[in-house]
Amino acid sequence: MATRAYDWIAHYARTTPQQLAVVDLHEHRPLTYRAFDARCDRLAGWLRSAGVGRGDRAAILAQNCSDVFELQFACGRLGAIFVPLNWRLTVPELSFILGDATPRVLIHDPEFAESAQALARVVEGMRLLTRGGAASDYERALAGAEPLAAHEPVTLDDVSTIMYTSGTTGHPKGAMITHGMTFWNAVNLGMPGEVGFSSVLLTVLPLFHTGGLNCYANPVLHAGGTVRIPRAFEPGEALRMIGDPEVGLTHFFGVPAHYQFMLQHPDFERTDFSRLRIAGVGGAPMPVPLLEAWQARGVPVVQGYGMTETSPSVLVLDRRDAVRKAGSAGRPVLHTETRVVDEHGNDVPPGTMGELWVRGPNVTPGYWQRPDANRTSFTDGWLHTGDAARVDEEGFYYIVDRTKDMYISGGENVYPAEVENVLYRIPELAEAAIIGVPDERWGEVGKAIVVVKPGRTLTAQQVLDHCSENLARYKLPRYIEFVEALPRNATGKVHKPTLRQMFGKAPGESNG
Repeated sequence: MATRAYDWIAHYARTTPQQLAVVDLHEHRPLTYRAFDARCDRLAGWLRSAGVGRGDRAAILAQNCSDVFELQFACGRLGAIFVPLNWRLTVPELSFILGDATPRVLIHDPEFAESAQALARVVEGMRLLTRGGAASDYERALAGAEPLAAHEPVTLDDVSTIMYTSGTTGHPKGAMITHGMTFWNAVNLGMPGEVGFSSVLLTVLPLFHTGGLNCYANPVLHAGGTVRIPRAFEPGEALRMIGDPEVGLTHFFGVPAHYQFMLQHPDFERTDFSRLRIAGVGGAPMPVPLLEAWQARGVPVVQGYGMTETSPSVLVLDRRDAVRKAGSAGRPVLHTETRVVDEHGNDVPPGTMGELWVRGPNVTPGYWQRPDANRTSFTDGWLHTGDAARVDEEGFYYIVDRTKDMYISGGENVYPAEVENVLYRIPELAEAAIIGVPDERWGEVGKAIVVVKPGRTLTAQQVLDHCSENLARYKLPRYIEFVEALPRNATGKVHKPTLRQMFGKAPGESNG
């Protein structure tokens, strides 16, 4: 019999009702656990009146705000499924996702109204609700809704969220996140992250991303702490809040670029970091000089590795080992198993490169409506991460390479196949391939290697203009390289290792 999942917000509304739960910094709205609980109940009541029930989906297309968490917990009270959408995506990209998830309701920011109207034509009968400000339709809906009379019982095995990740086939896959996965991540990440009742987190990663929701926001709410939510990251304002004793921040989580931008800000040297208990970093490796600059200010930087499919924590590098084991993603979190295996699924000895596999209660049961992906992504409950890794004699893991061609730009995963599919829609283009190349600001950016059809002309600007209409900004190739032909292997496939050898540097750098 599956274990019952319990509502964290309702619990703290009973036990510590005056404790601050969330602070929406853009809308200047602090909510105690009692007030937050009441809003979640009213939203759940409105959703039920809109036809959302057990197993139905409700989506949100909004920049960071406390309403994202309201929808997450309101869906849980109905047994419904929460679908956070990447607002940086274009309408064609979102159309595929909504056509797959078929939500009954889409809550959106006013600036996305035109996109929402276009998306409403994709999903028949989907209701729209505009949020943002005291006079919004969202606030009127909550004010007029009857609070949910009784919460739908859910178990740790029930799906709570569908989070879409780009796939190597060029189409996003919806990773199913269960209530149990979110709970176990709160345990797995909360302990090494020193999360507790007194924790105050500034969450700056986008809340459509597993990092924004779960590093450390949901663990902090699970512990009865406080989550402060700015609409967007601004390095000077982040430093001001970190140093302000009235704010009392104890936790921060970002990608390396966030730490780089704060380090370069003139207020960095005079900021008081003494109250910051944990500074987490993920999404991409933390450069050692950047790590050392923060360590010199006494900031405990905790590195790690995870995936959307693992809710996300898998490996954590303890702050005491951050410099000694620079380059390592750390060791497995408590309630998770990891292996490094060869092509036959056999464990490899320490120091040998293989594929990282993960198993545990924090791992997704599969992808939404994707039996093909589910068959190829798991072996006896072990998730194939697609990441090549090695483990040393002390049990520290190193992510060596990606067996998939994905690269990371500003902490966001970019899958070349998705960009290539868009490029192939250009009539003048014969063939194309995308690789990631180093970039000082974003870690990596895309380079498109393009072959033009005989007798046709195509400019780099035309390629970029086409991509801008169909892809989020972070997926756009930064560089365009025109060639006569792409290198291929004996089976006719484009040979990416040769492309990287030939073109794997940014312009102005030598490829050796």
